[in-house]
Amino acid sequence: MSSVPSDAEPKSWHRYFAVQFNNRAWDLAERISRTREETKEMLEAAHAAAVHWRAIGTPLNQMRAQTLLAQAYALAGFGAFALQLSDEIRTYFLSRESASWELALVHAIHANAAARAGEMEVHRSSYAAAEAALAGVTDAEEREIVEQTLRQVPVP
Repeated sequence: MSSVPSDAEPKSWHRYFAVQFNNRAWDLAERISRTREETKEMLEAAHAAAVHWRAIGTPLNQMRAQTLLAQAYALAGFGAFALQLSDEIRTYFLSRESASWELALVHAIHANAAARAGEMEVHRSSYAAAEAALAGVTDAEEREIVEQTLRQVPVP
């Protein structure tokens, strides 16, 4: 948990709120089911995190925030928009050196968005890519992060 800033610097507060909203949105996204209100809160928190990361984050922070937004939109049933976001995210992460866990996560979210958008061939392909990338993840904590997300994705 990030501690509350003791100064009045906007950067400190942006970072604090980026972390707080990011963590809340992921907590809600990892649940197997959510109420309508929790789904709204998940979307709002993901947007708030993205706004704060855009203000002070690195390009990587900003793309990770977009990854969370794509997952939140997919889980909320907005598959077409989630797929647009996850296409951009996947392009970004595949164009740079990325850790296996991050690639697996990006592919899993892309698969989720594709499934919810009705793009079943894309879903199958991205799901397989997520599983292949996950096979290279050796750190237990990183593996659990990806597996939690993959549990939200319909199996092709």
